[in-house]
Amino acid sequence: MFSVTVRDHFMVAHSFRGEVFGPAQALHGATFTADASFFRTELDADNVVVDIGLASQELGAVLGELSYRNLDDEPAFAGVNTTTEYLAKVVADRLAERVADGRLGEGARDLERIAVTLHESHVARASYERPL
Repeated sequence: MFSVTVRDHFMVAHSFRGEVFGPAQALHGATFTADASFFRTELDADNVVVDIGLASQELGAVLGELSYRNLDDEPAFAGVNTTTEYLAKVVADRLAERVADGRLGEGARDLERIAVTLHESHVARASYERPL
């Protein structure tokens, strides 16, 4: 299996509901480093997994929809604990939509999987992986 990973970052504000979250129940900020990995069994006709420039551009666009926002105020996240795990799925699903729309190039339509890892600190991260 071949893979290509691109990286970017985004900053949000949010709070969590539930005693399990302790002090994170209060509004707080988070800066995430985001890695998006794209997988395929065979390289395309140009011997690449995906156009790295387009992958970087689209990851940046997806993260731009989240960055500098209070996720508690976003209708898409109403009533949701926007944990690192949950946000990794959101980013992966939004990237998958862009692959399907052709925004990562026609060759990207043959990608098999995508994985998104969000690093919330130097010691903690969460990932979500899905088929395409």
